[in-house]
Amino acid sequence: MNAKLMKFLRDEDGVTAIEYGLIAGLIAVAIIVGATNIGSDLTSIFGNIDTQLKTAVPTKAP
Repeated sequence: MNAKLMKFLRDEDGVTAIEYGLIAGLIAVAIIVGATNIGSDLTSIFGNIDTQLKTAVPTKAP
């Protein structure tokens, strides 16, 4: 019984899988944060382009 317990305590296969899972989770969070920031920046850029186009090109009344 004691030998099985010591073997279980020395087994690192589960620890490695948990570490890989944590790394994958952190990478996913980084991607989500980056995509959110890029989306906000793109919204701002396209809003600025829209404003400049509306002021540069006069619209014709029908």
